[in-house]
Amino acid sequence: MVDHRVCFDFDIGFSNGGGIQGQGFRLDIDGDNIDDDALAAFVIRDLRLLMVGTVRILNKRIIEERHKRPSTVEHLPSQSGRPVFVDLSHPLDSAKAAVGTCLATPRGQGPDDGDPSGITLHSVADVPGVMVRLSGFDGRAIDWQAFAAIELRGRAVLVNSGWDSHWRTDHYLEGHPFLTEKAACYLRDQGAALVGIDSPNLDDTSGPGRPVHSVLLEAGIPIVEHLTGLDRLPIDGFRFSAVPPRVTGAGTFPVRAHARLNPD
Repeated sequence: MVDHRVCFDFDIGFSNGGGIQGQGFRLDIDGDNIDDDALAAFVIRDLRLLMVGTVRILNKRIIEERHKRPSTVEHLPSQSGRPVFVDLSHPLDSAKAAVGTCLATPRGQGPDDGDPSGITLHSVADVPGVMVRLSGFDGRAIDWQAFAAIELRGRAVLVNSGWDSHWRTDHYLEGHPFLTEKAACYLRDQGAALVGIDSPNLDDTSGPGRPVHSVLLEAGIPIVEHLTGLDRLPIDGFRFSAVPPRVTGAGTFPVRAHARLNPD
């Protein structure tokens, strides 16, 4: 089945004066057409606008392109109203000493001196999650603006860059997406409970520094890296877990990361 998206511009006027415009927006649609009123309603709802007076939809065209927004719970297998679990882990191949999905735990002043045995379960188990969808992102550095429209406090913030598609290739460890130090500070200041990504590292590994690890771990925020399958999750409405065994003396340790989605 071919997916369709609508490309359009919009011009919104507010009833109390002023307005906003947008150019080149793209939206997933069911079928191969959508009317202007439905598009206007989507923009108002998605941007959470109030006191909207007029909405003009301009330069609308339908294209064939894979949907960017995730499928929701009804597209995942479920059993008689039971919760749906989505595995988000790469396999750990001990024979090849390959690194799988892993957790870095907070303690002390650096990225490698945490201890999984001392981490509290509430910080890594059944944490309310939110997805930051950046698949197809043009560039490597993910700055704070990527998180500005999202409620972050108390949530596991998972960054879906799509880089997991390079898993077990020579390209996987080089040139991967990463967070800037400003992004890490923003996540810390906005109260994120945990931060995860589907690339090898939240930091830029081309240099010696690891500022993102330092900022987050020093603030007590666990980090999960090498995630996969984040495109199977909705934007929110799920709970995330990445529980390590009680191992002492390890800064990072493999985990079986997964998400739990409540059935309708």
